[in-house]
Amino acid sequence: MPAELLRVNAQTPEADAMRYAAHFLARGCVIGIPTDTLYGLAADPFNLAAVDEIYRVKGRPETSALPILINSLDQAMLLSRSSIQEVTGLEEMPQNFLRLAEKFWPGALTIVVDASHRLPLKVTANTRRIALRWPKSAVVTRLIAEFEGPITGTSANISGFPACSSAQQVMKQLGERLPLVLDAGETGVALPSTIVELHGDHWRVGREGAIPVADIEKVLE
Repeated sequence: MPAELLRVNAQTPEADAMRYAAHFLARGCVIGIPTDTLYGLAADPFNLAAVDEIYRVKGRPETSALPILINSLDQAMLLSRSSIQEVTGLEEMPQNFLRLAEKFWPGALTIVVDASHRLPLKVTANTRRIALRWPKSAVVTRLIAEFEGPITGTSANISGFPACSSAQQVMKQLGERLPLVLDAGETGVALPSTIVELHGDHWRVGREGAIPVADIEKVLE
């Protein structure tokens, strides 16, 4: 049975639609959602059955960690762990993290850091590393608020197939594997987020996407 396609306003998503979508997440379902870059697959990262379902839907090996979408720095701090936190026990983020977050969040930047022990090991593909992003998307922000927690944000496509910039593309690839797809129209962005990996004071660009590497270098160098 194909997924239900639910139209939502990209700028001012309807409250009842967000509540409806959040109910699917609360039941452990995986749904298709629009972001500010491409369409993604949303699920509860603390629900291991839902995490397993993402890997099944995508046909993705469990050796790949799942990106997590957030809507505040507080959520980022709860999900990540730094050497400073390990030593002092204080909720303090590395300076490079704060510099990047202040400049590019909300937006098309994914920051990879050490994961908090609060997060299930499976979500990190046993790496204890986590990819965090705060998208510039009213739909994602409202959905996280309605669900009252972070959600996964891996791309909504079968592994090895093109990423999707519209709900129709998601339906074509994954329509038989999902219960619900939120349709906010074309995202208007053909590039994924840029990924920056942080290791203490060291950093590297894991993938250049919507944010040019030169812009990252200006902030960190």
